[in-house]
Amino acid sequence: MADETKIGTRWQDYELDAIVADYFDMLAGELSGRRHVKARHSSALMAKIGRTHRSVEFKHQNISAVLDELGMPWISGYSPKRNYQNAIFAAIDRYLSQCPEALELAAPREPIAATPVAIFVEPPAVRPSGTVPEALSRLIRKFDPVERDHRNRALGKAGEAFVVDVERRRLSELDRQDLARKVRWVSAMDGDGAGFDVLSFDSEGRQERLIEVKTTYGSARTPFFLSRNECELAKVRPSDWCIYRVHFFAMEARIFTVVPPLGNAVNLMPETWRASF
Repeated sequence: MADETKIGTRWQDYELDAIVADYFDMLAGELSGRRHVKARHSSALMAKIGRTHRSVEFKHQNISAVLDELGMPWISGYSPKRNYQNAIFAAIDRYLSQCPEALELAAPREPIAATPVAIFVEPPAVRPSGTVPEALSRLIRKFDPVERDHRNRALGKAGEAFVVDVERRRLSELDRQDLARKVRWVSAMDGDGAGFDVLSFDSEGRQERLIEVKTTYGSARTPFFLSRNECELAKVRPSDWCIYRVHFFAMEARIFTVVPPLGNAVNLMPETWRASF
């Protein structure tokens, strides 16, 4: 039962730790296909920490918003709300520091059955710099989603296989089975280094599509790495080269495309330096 004296007061660390742990338990269940009833979790939390149902639901959505920034999936039904306070960042930091395996909750998946038309969506608008609170920026740097996705070779390969399947189905649905048969998984067949992962075609077969696949379990806004080779090919063959940004891969994968010039579509920042003697 809610404690009326807590209404409008700041959440204490023990309350935040309880709701964050419960959230990750629900998320793990959802990603693994294990059934859970959100109302039961909320009721148990209300009884444990004395917060109202409205307060608990809002805090769940705050957690979703932070996970979005960390390039992680969130619980369906708890859409992100960014009216968070710094204390939630610290609580999520404590949880992930103690349970780093929670960063890898999702597993590579098979391509979904949705039609290519449903899979492709509009890209997100470029967000102005300086809009993320500094405490959240520190959390993002500590649990860097870009580096995490980059290291996850299984995720990358699964995303490329997904795109190969999507492209073959897209061309087949356009009655171009001849082109569908020519779609090549270049990075798997020829190795990395070509500057793109999948060779496909437009519906007329007159123009190649050199597709660089970038995959994340997170949302469309999750940042990603681009190599020097990829950026150079984008300049050399701007009408052919593009990025397929595969996102929400742990749930119901969607794709948006990014085409050159890249500086018009994304914020590009130098990330690494090459040192030599």
